[in-house]
Amino acid sequence: MSATRVLVLNSGSSSVKYQLLEMTDHSRLASGLVERIGEEGGVADHTAALRQVAAELEDRGLGLDSPELAAVGHRVVHGGTSFTEPTLVTDAVLAEIERLVPLAPLHNPANITGIKVARDLRPDLPQVAVFDTAFHATIPEAAARYAIDTATADRYGIRRYGFHGTSHAYVSRAAAALLGRAPAEVNVIVLHLGNGASASAVRGGVCVDTSMGMTPLEGLVMGTRSGDIDPAVVFHLARVAGMDVDAIDTLLNKGSGLLGLSGDNDMREIGRRMAEGDERARLAFDVYVHRLRRYVGAFTAVLGRVDAVVFTAGVGENSAAVRAAALSGLEGLGIEVDPVRNAVRGSAARLISAESSRVSVAVVPTDEELEIARDTYALARG
Repeated sequence: MSATRVLVLNSGSSSVKYQLLEMTDHSRLASGLVERIGEEGGVADHTAALRQVAAELEDRGLGLDSPELAAVGHRVVHGGTSFTEPTLVTDAVLAEIERLVPLAPLHNPANITGIKVARDLRPDLPQVAVFDTAFHATIPEAAARYAIDTATADRYGIRRYGFHGTSHAYVSRAAAALLGRAPAEVNVIVLHLGNGASASAVRGGVCVDTSMGMTPLEGLVMGTRSGDIDPAVVFHLARVAGMDVDAIDTLLNKGSGLLGLSGDNDMREIGRRMAEGDERARLAFDVYVHRLRRYVGAFTAVLGRVDAVVFTAGVGENSAAVRAAALSGLEGLGIEVDPVRNAVRGSAARLISAESSRVSVAVVPTDEELEIARDTYALARG
């Protein structure tokens, strides 16, 4: 019996998500989530969490010892400049991912733990690391470099890396398919709008710019992250407010964005409050869509020609109000949303642009697990 299944693991700081996929038809055989790792009422650690995943799969007759399991694919947040494509995990690779921990101190350690535990459970099985940053590794130096001292930047790895890469890769390719064209033929702006949010400019299937930077803090307004901000705000808060680095870090990453502006980080709740006339909710929404509009305009300039603007992830796939407002007034760029099409809800990829729109506007549900599984399966098969 040939091995045609891939287990995808997303090992976070306090949770492990998993999906088991059959690669002959991309069907989901199992999926689940182990939460509250290390917390009261949860499992003790990631080793226990991974063993729980193994037990859940065993209960469904899909155990890790199955000869049909071809490989395990791991989401790894940061690959730095070392990893620009999916990579078969070896001891040397794992050591390099550990060396990159300072670039993603909240994420890479948990990713590493997931890899180590999976290797212990199935040491004979190919383990593949798929990096959030890899799709953006093609960004030219002019877009990747910050205008600071080059020696300092190189010494400490300060540059634009970008994140949500598996989503941007999947969605840009799926958008081309929706248009009936090859990825190499189209230029796409992808708007991945979840609690974390990012934009990318993809020319002919190759990423040439993205909104997130050295960390996932830069760029769009997010659920709890500020996105773009004058760096001097940090100095001001330190000098005038007496805040230390950790307090400022917490403010910008966990107490800003929609939450900081309105008190809610859920766009559905913000929409409900707006309907009741809540001015704080309205301001949060307006700041959010203004930032989106700025990036669509900027990435239109970067690409020169845009064939499609594509919305994905939780907010992008479900908020007709955000989609309409973000692209409102861009008719001069050839972008027009059809209000009737935009109001239709659905789980399939679909066009929402007006017939007169020169640029297609689409909603494409993302599938990061499938993207990771595809990369993992291709590498495992050699």
